[in-house]
Amino acid sequence: MALTDLNQLRTFVVLYELRSVTAVAQRLHVTQPTVSYTLRRLRARFGDELFRREGHDMVPTAKATQLFGPLHEALAQIDATVNETDAFEPSAFSGQLMLGLTSIGEQTFLPPIMAALEREASRPHLQAERLDSDQVEDGLARGTIDLAITVSMIDSPQLWRSHIRAVEYVALVSGEHPLPSTGPDMFTGRHFLRVSARGGHIFPLQVLTEHGLMHQVVLTIEDYATVPAVLSTTDLIALLPRHVAEVFSGWFPSLRIADLPWSGQSTPVSLYTRREASLTPAQRWFRSLVLSAVRE
Repeated sequence: MALTDLNQLRTFVVLYELRSVTAVAQRLHVTQPTVSYTLRRLRARFGDELFRREGHDMVPTAKATQLFGPLHEALAQIDATVNETDAFEPSAFSGQLMLGLTSIGEQTFLPPIMAALEREASRPHLQAERLDSDQVEDGLARGTIDLAITVSMIDSPQLWRSHIRAVEYVALVSGEHPLPSTGPDMFTGRHFLRVSARGGHIFPLQVLTEHGLMHQVVLTIEDYATVPAVLSTTDLIALLPRHVAEVFSGWFPSLRIADLPWSGQSTPVSLYTRREASLTPAQRWFRSLVLSAVRE
């Protein structure tokens, strides 16, 4: 394959990731007319428009989406082969890494991850990107994030998945709340705080609906950060993953945990990256570090 062909394919991959001709030109250190010319060549080569302009974005066609995975992986393998003689040294790495987390993930997983980085004496610029569950696959595929931790189950040939931990739900309340430790009627006449399921934690919504308790929800919020403060000053109940409830009760000793009267098992927490061949040495190292830091 000619070098010009490789440059065209790299332009395609970067345009798919960034969705902007201007951003591609900046990333590849070329002019915008050069990117536009390359796109015309690619369109002629593949017999497809590949990208349609919608507002400020270049939105990929179905053909472009079909091409992206194999081309991205092929270029990653070429880059890895060219750079394989350069041993990766974590202590010397100071680049940026993007970690996709939900609100609840930031509170539970960032502390052990940062502690692991301290032990490695590594100082990358780690940016935690707040993601809704339906943004994870697109963010990883486009390269806007390097790694994601979520309870969402994503079945994609472009992604690699590793189990982190099982999720068991419990009730969290004020220590002065009269809620029994457990029992079939423990929620009769009680009121609930519910957190939006945008982060992928849909279990509370499912069980509250299944057991006819949705009418007892008096507060719905978007973020987990305010849960412990609200619970400590009210008689509300929140259904949370046990590992999160344990973090919150550590911050607020006035809170206590109660077991649910039904099964509290939900979708496990998983770590996702792109497939192995598509990862850089830094991304492989970071994935290994995160898995060691957050697995049970």
